[in-house]
Amino acid sequence: MNSFLFSHKVKQLLSGAGITINGPEPWDIAVHDDRFYRRILTEAHLGAGESYMDGWWDCPQLDEFFYRVLRTGADKKVSGIPWFINGLIGKAVNLQKPSRAFAVGETHYNIGNDLYAAMLDRRMIYSCAYWKGASDLDEAQAKKLDLVFSKLMLKPGMHVLDIGCGWGGAAMYAAEHFGVEVTGITISSEQAKLAEERCAGLPVQIKLMDYRDVTGTFDRIYSIGMFEHVGVKNYHHYFQTVKDHLVSDGLFLLHTIGSNRSRSTTDPWTSKYIFPNSMLPSANHITAASEGLLILEDWHSFGHDYYLTLKAWESNFEKNLPTLAHCYNERFRRMWHYYLLSAAGSFRARNVQLWQLLFSRKGIEGGFMVPR
Repeated sequence: MNSFLFSHKVKQLLSGAGITINGPEPWDIAVHDDRFYRRILTEAHLGAGESYMDGWWDCPQLDEFFYRVLRTGADKKVSGIPWFINGLIGKAVNLQKPSRAFAVGETHYNIGNDLYAAMLDRRMIYSCAYWKGASDLDEAQAKKLDLVFSKLMLKPGMHVLDIGCGWGGAAMYAAEHFGVEVTGITISSEQAKLAEERCAGLPVQIKLMDYRDVTGTFDRIYSIGMFEHVGVKNYHHYFQTVKDHLVSDGLFLLHTIGSNRSRSTTDPWTSKYIFPNSMLPSANHITAASEGLLILEDWHSFGHDYYLTLKAWESNFEKNLPTLAHCYNERFRRMWHYYLLSAAGSFRARNVQLWQLLFSRKGIEGGFMVPR
């Protein structure tokens, strides 16, 4: 296929999503290098992402572009070889086995605490906020934490496990506002260092540790934005681990991005540049892995809130670029911009979901109106 046919095919695909090459709308794209067309057709999202990083094309509002592509299903007409290869690898290999557990911490979460401090809310919560009644990101993240801890029915004196504690924001909030003792674990050395500093003087202990190495029992366990790194081959063991470390009348809250389809890997671009060895669980993955171990008490979906969260993060990132430019070059800026806004478009299109699931070991007795 020659370059004209490549460009004609891509233009046809995009026109079905209401997108025009060099058009006037903010979701239209400007192509600066004709090699872009071949890469889209042969490499799909990997080709789109890498060519954007290399400056081959631009779009005034990337999230709007991806919203239209995904909402109309235009992406399904271009599969690309890397997706196929990734899928085979995910089925054959345990990409999240213990020896690989710290890879995403080193690659993604250790990029630089300055970057995340500039992009996130003041508590540095790197997961979907809850925007019901909130006017800004700080307030929305506080509302999310209140939602989580209200669902868990935290009481003073409880011992709580935070699986994937990040920079310690949730653990701090639980200790300060609910009077509990928290053990937080993370696979990022940079997160662990900063979390220890921020939680000094509080009944919070931070450990650089894989979830499979946890010891002891806890009254409550929660995991916010970490399950995406567990992997389908480890889901049953993950829920078994939670059960083993939860007291008999304990509760567990799982906050995770979810996929509409059961897959074994994430898309090649995200895996290569953002979250290595990651994958999104489907509803079937979760229920199958937890069946017989824990009782599902509640399933709460609020994916549109992640669209709002990602837009807020991207705004903060762009606003603070002048203070970050000495550490992060133009290609990184384009990569990060693409990451945040392609994800925002995906959530808005309902291509991916955000779920909070509440589990118990024995079933909650009596009536419990789960907070919303």
